[in-house]
Amino acid sequence: MKNIFILFLLATTATFAQTTPLKWFNEPKVHSGDAKKLTYTVEPGTDFWQVTHYGFKRDNGPLAYVEMEGDFEASVKVTGSYKELFHQAGIMLRIDEKNWIKTGIEFVDGKQNVSAVVTREVSDWSVIPREDSPKSVWLKVLRKGDYVEVKFSFDGTNFEMLRLAYFPPKVKVMVGMVAAAPGKESFPVTFENFEVKKVQ
Repeated sequence: MKNIFILFLLATTATFAQTTPLKWFNEPKVHSGDAKKLTYTVEPGTDFWQVTHYGFKRDNGPLAYVEMEGDFEASVKVTGSYKELFHQAGIMLRIDEKNWIKTGIEFVDGKQNVSAVVTREVSDWSVIPREDSPKSVWLKVLRKGDYVEVKFSFDGTNFEMLRLAYFPPKVKVMVGMVAAAPGKESFPVTFENFEVKKVQ
């Protein structure tokens, strides 16, 4: 009976994001779909950044999210039509404007870069440049205890670790599908199979 209950619990939590209505932080003007497949137009002049190097603060990018507590893993497939410097799309974990992590693809110098920004009062940035332009990226973000582990894949099967970073534990977070277009051009992005599941 205990094993049956555990299987039931896993089945119900594995699709949490797909059975819970998405909320919006900075809702874009054009969007459609749900956690299974969400498409929206990323409006220009949007970004997430705090101070470091550039000296400015930006907190106006679109984020479609659910709220989670405790330990969990979030995953999603991202397909974006990146064309201008710093066009970006991926997953975000957010407590507030000064405590968040975003990861995904960021377009820099005409190339897609696997990117992660970790912000605790101020932002840092790490990238892995790609010489090709993959159609899509698959992301997995594990939040456990006081850390977040970021992984990426270009086939949805084989994942590599990009980052391990501190993240405040025991705090409710917004986790979801994020994008930004800091320049003058908008771009479309599609997210597929967004899932959040509890982990032990």
